[in-house]
Amino acid sequence: MGTQDQARSLMMRHHQMIKNRQQSLLNRVSDEVGTEPGDCTMIQGKPNSNATNNYGRSNATMS
Repeated sequence: MGTQDQARSLMMRHHQMIKNRQQSLLNRVSDEVGTEPGDCTMIQGKPNSNATNNYGRSNATMS
């Protein structure tokens, strides 16, 4: 696998992780508000550049 392929794979994996985190947050808020889970299930668009900094890797873990 070439360097460009590795970079592309890394970016796609990072983007997917961001979408998963956003979807998880959306589901939690949906539960708190009391809406049906199917009412808001799509994350649309690309995350803006500021959001990628907020959803980067950290030392915190979920248990």
